[in-house]
Amino acid sequence: MIKPSEFTDITYGVSELVATITINRPDRYNALRGRTVDELLAAFKHAWVDKRVGAIILMGAGEKAFCTGGDQKERSTTGGYGDTETGMFEIESLHKLIRAVPKPVIAAVNGFAIGGGHVLHVLCDLSIASETAKFGQVGPRVGSFDAGFGTAYLARVVGEKRAREIWFLCEQYDAATAERWGLVNKVVAPNQLISSAREWAKKVASLSPTALKTLKHSFNADSDHIGGIQSLAFDVLDLYTETDESKEGGKAFTEKRSPDFNQFR
Repeated sequence: MIKPSEFTDITYGVSELVATITINRPDRYNALRGRTVDELLAAFKHAWVDKRVGAIILMGAGEKAFCTGGDQKERSTTGGYGDTETGMFEIESLHKLIRAVPKPVIAAVNGFAIGGGHVLHVLCDLSIASETAKFGQVGPRVGSFDAGFGTAYLARVVGEKRAREIWFLCEQYDAATAERWGLVNKVVAPNQLISSAREWAKKVASLSPTALKTLKHSFNADSDHIGGIQSLAFDVLDLYTETDESKEGGKAFTEKRSPDFNQFR
């Protein structure tokens, strides 16, 4: 497992019973490459076993983005998301780990939470958003999708109609709308985001760890079957990303033009 001292794409720190995991690729809007996911997996595992940690904050470096999902520029130029420890892009494992880690995870959303980044914040136990945050999906536009937790669990959070709107229209929604829909718990001024997240995290960490662990797993039990749907969806996604249809989406994104999917209807 990668040690925190070896992290290049994220940062990890522990203070006052709170572990803070920061995606540190602000020049790429904190997009995820293979190395990033490997480091996130390691960081959550470190937080899991660290008895100094009672709660976890997940955030993105800089002011522009929380996370914008898979690095589409990397994908369009190399055909994948770069080298990993296992040879796999283990985003599915990351999704399941955020749910499995027996400590509440709080997303502190600054800027864009788009695509796979949107899925990450939805999977966190709580979400606090800056007033400047933007939420949305882009998968059908860039030749990708998350038809597991990204759809079925999202529908649990905001309802079927809103979830379908988010995926079928690929629009962006501001923080006030996200709060109104129940997509985030709280909206604060940008300069209050980190302090608010830490305030909540410290409050959570002061409570009984056994009670919190049991409550989290109880909340998850009702939707754990989505993990099976997720596995099927990622099997299909692996096949889909090799098609010309998917590649057209990624290529159009890189070339900053609208994709032409008409030939695939």
